[in-house]
Amino acid sequence: QVLLVESGGGLVQAGGSLRLSCAASGGTFSRYTMGWFRQAPGKEREFVAGIGWSGGSTRYADSVKGRFTISRDNAKNTVVLQMNSLKPEDTAVYYCAAADRFYSTVIFTTSGEYDYWGQGTQVTVSS
Repeated sequence: QVLLVESGGGLVQAGGSLRLSCAASGGTFSRYTMGWFRQAPGKEREFVAGIGWSGGSTRYADSVKGRFTISRDNAKNTVVLQMNSLKPEDTAVYYCAAADRFYSTVIFTTSGEYDYWGQGTQVTVSS
């Protein structure tokens, strides 16, 4: 069973930065497509960013392009979401997710494509 644990959430002022980390255990992390999703109160969970198994391909939601950067370290079984220039509308619970598609280079943007999920970490951006 794959376990994903997020960390790094918190309260930040608009324009500030946060760095979310996701540590994976119990599986073969290096072959997974990894993604970050978020869910704000009263809204559906939405795709934020994804990264292919090697780190060579990434994909971002239009709302975060140019502000967020996703990266991974397969030696440490971690994926990181660096969030800069944060806005109040970025406030949400952020989830790390893994899709086991055996070294696929496709980055999925729908939550149903992901097999494993973390418990989430709260990000609050004040105006």
